[in-house]
Amino acid sequence: MFIPKKILYPVCIAAILVIGIFIGSSFGNGKVSPPPEQTAATVSVNESASAVVVTTEAVGTGAQLSELVKVTRVVDGDTIDVEIAGKIERVRYIGIDTPETVDPRKPVQCFGVEASKKNKELVEGKTVRLEKDITDRDKYKRLLRYIWLGDTLINQTLVEQGFAKSYSYPPDIKYQDKFVAAEKKAREDKLGLWTACTSATTPATAVTPSATTQASTANPSCTIKGNISASGEKIYHLQGCGSYSKTTIDESRSERWFCSEQEAQSAGWRRALNCP
Repeated sequence: MFIPKKILYPVCIAAILVIGIFIGSSFGNGKVSPPPEQTAATVSVNESASAVVVTTEAVGTGAQLSELVKVTRVVDGDTIDVEIAGKIERVRYIGIDTPETVDPRKPVQCFGVEASKKNKELVEGKTVRLEKDITDRDKYKRLLRYIWLGDTLINQTLVEQGFAKSYSYPPDIKYQDKFVAAEKKAREDKLGLWTACTSATTPATAVTPSATTQASTANPSCTIKGNISASGEKIYHLQGCGSYSKTTIDESRSERWFCSEQEAQSAGWRRALNCP
């Protein structure tokens, strides 16, 4: 059958165009839109990566809150040396005070050796968890921490067994109620220093305020607060000290006002550690 050229040529051209358009369309779709399986796999990988990042950050945060360290040495009843990142750091227990054994300015105090031995028995060579309250370090550059051995708060244990007294030092008072209650129970049960040391069990004697004290209270220029802590330690606070505004003077407990630091020191008071 003979087809005229005038008809054959346009038909061939049209067929070629249709085939080209079909091939081009198929190629373009394959390039722009990946198969559904591939899209799902990509999303899954991205979601997994996000999950990994979140988990890592959560662990990092937990590590900062729970600082596990090894106790390399017990210095005394309330002070230890620990290793942190290859460096030895000195740590002072928060909220308690044990009798002195290593302070060169003071003689070895009653029950100080026993408190040191007990602290060594509890933590030396062991891995403990350090918990920070508000203040990071004291003026001696020691870390201020609560010490946990498993679920046991060592600070509290020492008070409970009569090796330490509660020692409130604002603003680091997270567990102070526990320490105060533990001291009260140990005192009532006559444990440790509460039996061995008469100075610990003898209440402070009330003293009639002297003329100087009365004048200091009435004199607006005498602004130094002479406070007596729960453990019986005499501490004075200057304006600008961290606990000045929270400290109240109870003259019935022999607390008093001073006009100068020299007057306070002569009377047996020491300067608060959180004074500038």
